[in-house]
Amino acid sequence: MNFGRIFLVKCLLLLFSSVKCSVVNRIYKAVNETALLAAPGGIYHAIWQRDGQRLVQLKNNDVKYFVNRDQCRCKILQNGTLQIHQVVKGDSGNYTVSLYDRDGKWKAEEKTSFFVQEPVPQPILSAECMNKTVSVRCEVDHKAKGEEFTIELTQPKGRKIQKNAAMLELQTRHSGTFRCTVKNQASEKMVEKAIKCPGKLDLYLILSIAGGALVFIIFVIWLIYCIRRRKAKRREGDDEQRMMQTLPAECDRAMRQLPPTPHAPTPRQVRVQQRPLPQPQGQQQPQPPRPRPRTQPRTPNHPKERP
Repeated sequence: MNFGRIFLVKCLLLLFSSVKCSVVNRIYKAVNETALLAAPGGIYHAIWQRDGQRLVQLKNNDVKYFVNRDQCRCKILQNGTLQIHQVVKGDSGNYTVSLYDRDGKWKAEEKTSFFVQEPVPQPILSAECMNKTVSVRCEVDHKAKGEEFTIELTQPKGRKIQKNAAMLELQTRHSGTFRCTVKNQASEKMVEKAIKCPGKLDLYLILSIAGGALVFIIFVIWLIYCIRRRKAKRREGDDEQRMMQTLPAECDRAMRQLPPTPHAPTPRQVRVQQRPLPQPQGQQQPQPPRPRPRTQPRTPNHPKERP
């Protein structure tokens, strides 16, 4: 194991531990916007440069410009941030801020790549219904030369993206909300529209209608069942009430029709009961002659007198 190399690496780390590495940032702004190029806070001395040319410095809260202030349209803030008003394409470039301590020793620097772009144009979204499909078109009026932007068309079932295209078109069978977006690194513009072709029903609408019809049919069946059940209960109640009303009258009628309590029969009733009941004439049979009673005297036959 080589302890010499390890000791040398540790010494180098201790020596350069206070040195900060330069950082490169990328900032995009649209024309006529305001840009802020940040610098580390709590600094004593800071100098801003653009492509190697000094612009402005801040030292002990004192500001010094190296270029025409109106031409630069720049301002340095107390925290070291560089502010540029109404940026133009000529403001694009590599900006560097150098930091120094109170002793004038260099501490660190930060680099920023600043890009100024034209704002993207406002997109135009249009649609046309053809048979069972929807043709959607997203287009822009113009595009600046040398400018890169992306046009994106979003539909309910997906999206389509293309770079540096003046028009983007797609055809779909699904209606809904479509969104057209045009953007670059500095700006973004969007237009949205709900498109629905007449006479075309999508799946969700069909399912909604079918579900509503099913719920309505179930409700009607349930209503009919409840009405019939209520009528049946009412009819049963009426029958019970009618039976309760007719029961006392039937009991009274039955009591009236009951035979009287039998008493000891009289001799006359006994003789009447012992007599045979008369039978109908068609069923009467000839009876033998009854003998005359012997108690009656026989009438004597007298001889006739002769004249």
